[in-house]
Amino acid sequence: AGHSLLLLPDYIQIVRYFEATRQRCCRLEQDGRRAREQLARVEAERTALEVKLKHARNQVEVEMKKRHRAEAELEKQDRKLQLVFEALMREPWGSGVLSGEQRSVLSALAGRRLGAALAPGRRSSAVDESCQSLLSHSDISYDRTEDDVVRS
Repeated sequence: AGHSLLLLPDYIQIVRYFEATRQRCCRLEQDGRRAREQLARVEAERTALEVKLKHARNQVEVEMKKRHRAEAELEKQDRKLQLVFEALMREPWGSGVLSGEQRSVLSALAGRRLGAALAPGRRSSAVDESCQSLLSHSDISYDRTEDDVVRS
């Protein structure tokens, strides 16, 4: 009995150590649960953002197609206008029917229309490039192996 009394402080120390270890395990389990909940929230946000990104890309593509169609129509109309203008200026009766002032006004209008047709072409190519870069460079493929590494 005296021998076991000598070892009692050792038992108390061991029990305290086990209790501290048990409490640490409980804290780690709570931390793990909080981390899993946070991961689930972040994954839900990521999924929602991916849906928004896909929708935005589709909208950009639709708007680019509309703009290309409108620009093609504008170019077609500009070509028609240019042909009409050239025909008016070339016809012998045009010089008799149109006064010098009318011819210069037509000439100025045709020049302005052609200039306006060229300027947006330069601008739209810059817009095309930026939109294309938006569509191509932001097309980030999500690597699922990162999830596997995190979860393992």
